[in-house]
Amino acid sequence: MRRLEIDVNYPSLKIDVYGDGADKETMLKRYREGFIKGFTTNPTLMAKAGIKDYQAFAESVLSEIKSMPISFEVFSDEFNEMGKQAHLISSWGPNINIKIPITNTRGESSLPLIRQLLDDHLRLNVTAILAPDQIADLRDILKPEDDVIVSIFAGRIADTGVDPMPIMRKAVEDYKNLSKSKILWASPREVLNIYQAESCGCHIITATYDLIDKLKFHRKSLTEFSLDTVQMFHNDAQKAGFSLSALSKA
Repeated sequence: MRRLEIDVNYPSLKIDVYGDGADKETMLKRYREGFIKGFTTNPTLMAKAGIKDYQAFAESVLSEIKSMPISFEVFSDEFNEMGKQAHLISSWGPNINIKIPITNTRGESSLPLIRQLLDDHLRLNVTAILAPDQIADLRDILKPEDDVIVSIFAGRIADTGVDPMPIMRKAVEDYKNLSKSKILWASPREVLNIYQAESCGCHIITATYDLIDKLKFHRKSLTEFSLDTVQMFHNDAQKAGFSLSALSKA
């Protein structure tokens, strides 16, 4: 697939930005654009996109996106079945990270399965991590040769009123001797989170495509941005045909 040049309006970042979504055409567009470094999706995003055949969707995407990592998630709640799904998903392509949630819905730890799958040389993305003890417990079972993305849901941590930045900085520090483990800032809520994740030393951040678009505002004049906003309000009022009857009678 022919790749396009990176949009000059995107900032230069040390952190890798992964697109988060399940719309194939958008994924292919972003892949051609060349700015993002990988992709993630999950069953919720795929269901919202109206996907009915999980494997057919994944194989269709993988047939065209072969040079970037893509994470696909297991969806069973039973560890034995999770393991079977992980091996099947891994067989679809060499650029796949299999997403394994840190627990199942009963709160039972996935760590034994994670260790087993890593010993089977699967590339994993351990997801839905929020609690510091989850970060520490995962760290304790990992080896330097393990190829694993550690997806910490910093946005959801922030939703509770807790500043995620100290947690993310500690995770980066605690995992620094695991050369193939990458800390991922998941569920960002605003563009600022991308710069925060980079400042924490995170290796990856996932972002929706709408959020990625806003990176083009990098270093935009705030005065100019203010004028753009006023213009938007004015234009929308004109399009809507708003008027105040009391003034028209005056």
